[in-house]
Amino acid sequence: MFNSRKKAEEPAAEEVKKTSESAKEEPVKEESSKAAEAEEKKEPVDVPALQKALEAAKTEAEKLKADFDQLNDVKLRLAAEYDNFRKRSQREKDAIYSDATASAITALLPVIDNVERALAAENASAEDMRKGVEMINTQAVQTFEKLGVTSYGAVGDAFDPNIHHCVGTVDAEGVESGAIALVLQKGYKLGEKVIRPAMVQVAN
Repeated sequence: MFNSRKKAEEPAAEEVKKTSESAKEEPVKEESSKAAEAEEKKEPVDVPALQKALEAAKTEAEKLKADFDQLNDVKLRLAAEYDNFRKRSQREKDAIYSDATASAITALLPVIDNVERALAAENASAEDMRKGVEMINTQAVQTFEKLGVTSYGAVGDAFDPNIHHCVGTVDAEGVESGAIALVLQKGYKLGEKVIRPAMVQVAN
């Protein structure tokens, strides 16, 4: 009786096993079916459209490269022009300084010539030498005036630290306190520019 029951249960177990395996296979078949359906629904690739978009991108890239090359060329030319301008300006500045120096020296050469002539006079008297020096001094002052150079600094002038160099104070009769009492060295200006400040002493 036990064996007959066992034989009866075996087909039932087999049926359960087949049902279970069938249940496992159904989701796989269902997923495969869905994937196939999705593949069928997928839109086909539009090759001409992609090629057109690629050509448009290529054209835009070439245009951007051309614009970049043009801007880079402009930048290089501007840099070269600026460098040439800087060098030309420096040369012109050097030339102006050289020309101005040469002009000043040329104006002073007659003064130097007269100094040399005075020194070459061996038998000149003291009085003649003094007169010669006075003439040379007058000539030098006139030359400076032609060049736009003027001297300044005189006893009684108000002291100005911007144009005077004070080296001390002294008691001086007839000179107001704070005014120049003694000029040790004249000052010189070129226009309004101080070439050398006057060296003075100021009254107490």
